[in-house]
Amino acid sequence: MFISGQIGLDPETQQFVSGGVENQTEQVMKNIGAILEEAGKSYTDIVKMGIFLDSMDDFQTVNDIYASFLSEPYPARAAIEAGKLPKGAKIEMEAIVKK
Repeated sequence: MFISGQIGLDPETQQFVSGGVENQTEQVMKNIGAILEEAGKSYTDIVKMGIFLDSMDDFQTVNDIYASFLSEPYPARAAIEAGKLPKGAKIEMEAIVKK
């Protein structure tokens, strides 16, 4: 299963959560979790994540929050600084999930 790019939007309001990259990262991970749950999967089924940041200066903050939702062995990951993300997001994540 492929989970396309998720940004830090509250699913009820379709607005960004307030609080910057920390809260956006947490919301992205919750959004991914909701998609996984709907598909009968969990975070442990993720095999690869793509993380796109508007600034690599936020990498450590994002990494800490990302890791708090996962457990070892962590999925493969790529983190890339992007010039511009959808709707001015601070972070976007995509995932590949095993069957």
